[in-house]
Amino acid sequence: MDRFDNIPEVALAWHRAGKGAALATVVETWGSAPRRIGSQLAINADGEIEGSVSGGCVEGAVILEAIEAIETGRQMLLEYGVSDDDAFAVGLACGGKIRVLVEPVGTVLPLEVLDALVVARAERTAVAVVSDLKSGARLLVRDGYADRFRMDRSGFEGDDRFVAIHNPPLRMIIVGAVHIAQALVPMARIAGFDPVLIEPRGAFGSETRFPGEVILDDWPDEAVAQLGLDARTALVLLTHDPKLDDPALERALAADCFYIGALGSTRTHAKRVERLRASGFTEGQIARIHGPVGLNIGAANPAEIAVSILSQVVGVLRGVTP
Repeated sequence: MDRFDNIPEVALAWHRAGKGAALATVVETWGSAPRRIGSQLAINADGEIEGSVSGGCVEGAVILEAIEAIETGRQMLLEYGVSDDDAFAVGLACGGKIRVLVEPVGTVLPLEVLDALVVARAERTAVAVVSDLKSGARLLVRDGYADRFRMDRSGFEGDDRFVAIHNPPLRMIIVGAVHIAQALVPMARIAGFDPVLIEPRGAFGSETRFPGEVILDDWPDEAVAQLGLDARTALVLLTHDPKLDDPALERALAADCFYIGALGSTRTHAKRVERLRASGFTEGQIARIHGPVGLNIGAANPAEIAVSILSQVVGVLRGVTP
């Protein structure tokens, strides 16, 4: 999964600085490509770049075409056939084809569309840029592509309309800086999540145990309210302590986070369910909780439990039920 990048922001800054800019976007490719559909490369008129559209085998050609597109102000739809040898050199099993759409900023890609995209990204608002390659129209939309937003999947709608999905970065909010969290935080980061720890107990949430990580020492319900829980957020509760877990859990059940998981045995979870029923939560709301947290893989230590949690989170994100 691609981590949140700043490619549209860089393109906008270059354009405003008078350097000229274009966005190159992967619109079609083979299944084993190192960069997924929707991946982007920003190029300016001086040949500076940010991002990538492949493993390095076509970037040079795309940059040259993009500089020409900036000069002419016209879109380009490029297609490259990658040989087996070239594909192997960049880590692919076999060759194939890749199509790249190049859009100069200010001519093909309207400045107001790019500016609105950058604002939406800063506000953690999911949006899509719809490019009609036949008419030349570019439109920023916030709905209408529910499956694409859920699966984080850009692609063509028909022959000429490309939908580039721009979801907010994935976050994992972890309540409880316990041993499992020490394994889960780096795993989540590798998988493309921005992890945040919530831990009011100073001995647990120390810089020594979690060097360089974001740790909030507020009470969990106050911390999640501050952070916000949206459709790109997973909440994982690891404290085993109802005084800490339950207030955050109640916030989550009233929010739109895509995943809620709570550590504890089947017996512990049954008690949790009873407390939530007594607090007035419906069976449908309670059913959103994955408890005991994680997939049943026979995990025997904290690192294996972290693997089971991350696997379940990704499965729920992608609409798969293992």
